[in-house]
Amino acid sequence: MKEIRINHIFAKDKRSVIIACDHASFMGPVKGLEDPGQLLDILVNVGVDAVLTTRGVAARYRDRFAKLGLILRADGGASMLSPVQGTLRQLFSIEDACRLGADAVICMGMIGSPEEPSSLANLAAFTEEANQWQMPVIAEMLVKPKEGERLTPAEIGFGMRIGVELGADLIKASYAAPQEDYHHALVSCYRPVVVLGGEKVKDEREMLQNIADALQAGACGVAIGRNVWQHTNPAGVCRALVELVHGSGDVEMAIKEI
Repeated sequence: MKEIRINHIFAKDKRSVIIACDHASFMGPVKGLEDPGQLLDILVNVGVDAVLTTRGVAARYRDRFAKLGLILRADGGASMLSPVQGTLRQLFSIEDACRLGADAVICMGMIGSPEEPSSLANLAAFTEEANQWQMPVIAEMLVKPKEGERLTPAEIGFGMRIGVELGADLIKASYAAPQEDYHHALVSCYRPVVVLGGEKVKDEREMLQNIADALQAGACGVAIGRNVWQHTNPAGVCRALVELVHGSGDVEMAIKEI
């Protein structure tokens, strides 16, 4: 059963283009996510494989997910306005996720942040419960960089390895050059890794090049959010991502889709 669910997230080439639109669960109204149904209609027709979203969206727009894999954000704890941060908890059960037709659940692993203890405890609990329901668990392993410095592949690899050791079936994590060092981090992870999109970018070419480099290093796909639905041409960006992940892998070819 777990393999069937995973196959609804990944294409036959064992790669995946995932669009993340769970941000409103802690950011409230977000530009680009005002009408989730409209966004989902776009995604159905551009070749993406799965959507990472919330329980509310999954329940309201259940019909849209016949052709899209459904990944549910299953943890949280505070909004961006809360004066108290540092604690994450499970928001609903794996049984609830099954009722909504989820193909996977995702939770955070916040390495080096105040949320680290609670997030890692959540991840361990998720994987134990999910195994009873044959539900894949994705760990979004975010490593806090040292002040004034960029993350290194080794630091990202540190987080990825902790995620799989706690039982995650798939890892969502950042990319960092050099490509060869990132490849070593992926090998040490021993589970599939999709590259997250991160902050909104101004340079589309740089974003696509980073994705192409990560794929060449051994990543199995992407999980992109605001760089899709806050773009003036969301469908074009999605087609570009599909070209990189499932097509030629060529950045110049991908750019032409936008």
